[in-house]
Amino acid sequence: MYLFVIDHPYHYEAENLCRVFFPFDKVVTLHALQDADEPQARTVYTALEAGRYVVRIHDESGETVRPSPQAAEDEYGLMALLFSALRDHTGKLPRWGMLTGIHPIKLLRQLTERYGAAEANRLFREKYFVSEEKASLAARTLQAQTPVTADVGENDYSLYISVPFCPTRCAYCSFVSQSVEKTKKQIPQYHALLLQEIKATAQCAKSLGLRLRAVYVGGGTPTTFSAEQLRTMIQTVRDAFDLSACTEFTVEAGRPDTIDREKLLALLEGGITRISINPQTLQDNVLRNIGRRHTAQQTVETFQLARDMGFTNINMDLIVGLPGDTYESFCDTIEQVIRLDPENVTVHALALKRSSRITQSGEVNRAHADAALADRMMAYAEKRLTEHGLTPYYLYRQSRMAGNLENTGWAKPGYVCAYNIFTMDETETVLACGAGGVSKLKDPYSEDLTRIFNFKYSYEYISRYGEILERKEGIGKRYEQFRKRIC
Repeated sequence: MYLFVIDHPYHYEAENLCRVFFPFDKVVTLHALQDADEPQARTVYTALEAGRYVVRIHDESGETVRPSPQAAEDEYGLMALLFSALRDHTGKLPRWGMLTGIHPIKLLRQLTERYGAAEANRLFREKYFVSEEKASLAARTLQAQTPVTADVGENDYSLYISVPFCPTRCAYCSFVSQSVEKTKKQIPQYHALLLQEIKATAQCAKSLGLRLRAVYVGGGTPTTFSAEQLRTMIQTVRDAFDLSACTEFTVEAGRPDTIDREKLLALLEGGITRISINPQTLQDNVLRNIGRRHTAQQTVETFQLARDMGFTNINMDLIVGLPGDTYESFCDTIEQVIRLDPENVTVHALALKRSSRITQSGEVNRAHADAALADRMMAYAEKRLTEHGLTPYYLYRQSRMAGNLENTGWAKPGYVCAYNIFTMDETETVLACGAGGVSKLKDPYSEDLTRIFNFKYSYEYISRYGEILERKEGIGKRYEQFRKRIC
């Protein structure tokens, strides 16, 4: 489809809103009518004409025209106009309304702080067109995360460590993780450099007088490291950082086919307080469809092993919209997980990215394409997890998600993962180590956020490691700017 963006700067926002309604269209954004070099089945025209916004949509179902009744003012005016035109043209009413950003709970928090809970909820529903069900989910999530965010001090931060390797690459994956089959030789050198970066980051945090609240080791699959590599990494963190105020240390143990007793013992003896064992599904046919080389039974056995060894805070990830999954099989997965009784369950709506194998295959994935089916699956998960005593405590969204839904973390009382809240609400600084890591420096006196990026891929991280350390110097400089504002 063509998206025309004429005489206004909101092309990124318009693209994202178009993808909500036409998730399988390739959006080609043009800034002049004459740039269209060949006909398209669908065109969406957005423009500023004579001081007013206008939207026109044309495809095989007909044409919809929406001129703004008032003078153009801001981004919201155009996006509300475009949303209403897309809604009327397609007959679709997205559950999250016109919200396309990653952090809807952050928006609700900001509205609540400004206007109070009742008015914030009204604005969510009436201004942004969020459905009653999703507004309620957002309110529950905000309520659960507020005690955590309210406790953040001006010098608090979290540490993220990236291990970008997996035993195989899942069919839906577009992350920078690399399969061990292709990158096994890189792992020792990557591990050694990662330890150096951890030490450098600790020194930077110490010099700034920052207080570490949470550590999160993610990926990829961190348990692609050997037991000894895991021990060394954990001990390096413990030696380098002051952990006296750190209340949680998470390692995504991840895929069952990378976990054994020796690795679990390394995590347990290292004082890891929370792990993830992520099946995504407990249906063997669906596991095969996504390229997993383990069975549902292996997941159950690995979970029980971790429990028997003494892990008392375990998360399990599930995905709505995987190829071959049905409503009945997804519900069966939910019931199996509930019987295992993990402290955390994270339910993701499958997001199809351009570089994933599912997307590139061109095959229709009914569980993703059928929005009503995805919605039923997610509703069942919400109902059963609530009945089981879990509460939604963090939430985020991505583009091209199954059913235009969301990713939600659920936790038993007392088991919320503070790191997940901090990083999604962008409440405090996150310092990141490893390939693909993004340090997010939060100004404690405003909503300003500065990002410092590490190189994406493990081979880049290794070959250009000196530049990683140079970028770390920007952390101190940015904090100096934050602090000068209150002097």
